[in-house]
Amino acid sequence: MPILEQKIVPDSIVFTDSLHSYNVLDVSDFHHVRINHSKLFAEGRNHINGIENFWNQAKRHLRKFNGIPKEHFGLFLKECEWRFNTPEPKEQLSLLKRLVKEHMG
Repeated sequence: MPILEQKIVPDSIVFTDSLHSYNVLDVSDFHHVRINHSKLFAEGRNHINGIENFWNQAKRHLRKFNGIPKEHFGLFLKECEWRFNTPEPKEQLSLLKRLVKEHMG
């Protein structure tokens, strides 16, 4: 719980499945929304598919590095986040070219 309290801003909405170990979230400073997958897989925007999809893509991308130093993991994860949020290779290339151009003057 201390790690969650450090990482999650109070009043955030946290979506989980119905695993009993998430019961502790019901008494926290953030809002806890559960999805009971045995009854309903998703309810409107309340689902966990997005984060599962992100981690699947991130693990697939990071696997090719055959290990990452702990001190650089955040940077590698930021790259995965950028790739996830910018899925089109043409758009990625365009953004990178624009950043290089801005940086070089």
